[in-house]
Amino acid sequence: MGLRILHSLRSISPADGGPVEGVRQLTKVNLDFGHSVEVMTLDAPDAPWLGSIGVPVHALGPGRGIYGYSPRLGPWLEANAKRFDCVIINGIWQYNSYGAWRALRRTGVPHFVFTHGMLDPWFKQRHPLKHLKKWLYWPWGGYPVLRDARGVFFTCEEERRLARQSFWLYDCDEVVLNYGTAGVPDPARDHRPAFLEKHPALAGKRQLLFLGRVHPKKGPDLLFRALGRLQREGRWNPAQMRLVMAGPSDGDYANSLRALAHREQIADSVYWTGLVLGDEKWGAFQAAEAFVLSSHQENFGLAVVEALSCGTPTLISKQVNIWPEIVADGAGLANEDTVEGCAQMIADWLALPEERRQAMRAQAVTTFRARYTARDAARSLVAWLYLMLRN
Repeated sequence: MGLRILHSLRSISPADGGPVEGVRQLTKVNLDFGHSVEVMTLDAPDAPWLGSIGVPVHALGPGRGIYGYSPRLGPWLEANAKRFDCVIINGIWQYNSYGAWRALRRTGVPHFVFTHGMLDPWFKQRHPLKHLKKWLYWPWGGYPVLRDARGVFFTCEEERRLARQSFWLYDCDEVVLNYGTAGVPDPARDHRPAFLEKHPALAGKRQLLFLGRVHPKKGPDLLFRALGRLQREGRWNPAQMRLVMAGPSDGDYANSLRALAHREQIADSVYWTGLVLGDEKWGAFQAAEAFVLSSHQENFGLAVVEALSCGTPTLISKQVNIWPEIVADGAGLANEDTVEGCAQMIADWLALPEERRQAMRAQAVTTFRARYTARDAARSLVAWLYLMLRN
């Protein structure tokens, strides 16, 4: 008999990145396996993306502010929780987590938690004042959600290890799952025309691709400073090379990056696409000779895995928690999340002979299929759900 699963998220907007895409991919496979899935969010009922996941979505917002408080969540969940075998809470710092825990206490329906890297100690080190604010919330609003969960899911061993370092008040049943994504829908298809027709200025250019939220955590400023250094040293050719920045690029931080590109005299080497989806996104991966992500913290990195599925090697920081497996397989390079580390990693890639780059492209696909498919991730999740629901 299939499981009846309810996912709780702050939002299912595509702009929210990895957690939303992870739920989308797990949902698709779980439906194929005969399970039923619904989603509860704090989106407004008229949000344009509610139909994007392909299962019933209960939009109980609009949530107020970043935290997303909505008085509708508790009553709805209390009335509906017993239709489900379990609730999977995605994230820990917003009301979809605490509000779900509070309502579920009165129903007896068990819950599980995906932390999605939100307990990484990098946040404590990088934003000490925000961490202090989180400490005020943690004992009553975060810790009980994990403590009372039937299981707390981590996407790799490194994420689980680091999660223990953020708060001394920490107690939960930890589970490391396989995690992944469906990858490129048709590996044999050339998606590059869908991308290059919209961005003809990139035709004939060698491209490194950054794809994701343009956010300080992901370290794009390191990329810009590294390229400036390589260009001054004559190791980055602005006539041939482009750094493609694919992702939502409005707001103050993106504008600060544009100003940084001018100061580093690399503005002509940086191409901004804005958000890319569907065939255009897969075409961006396939058109790039490597994917770059210099994150200061990344519990998994779905975009990294999507790149591998397209045969695109990855150049990533050692703060992307799956870097050891990728480097060990020979599917990419990794270095420190510093300007020096980023510059060295890009220089090492550019210095590789073409036959070595081709071997890494082939290995990228092999690594994806062996480690990071959505089907294996969904099997791993369901196996643990069955096991822990019986206990």
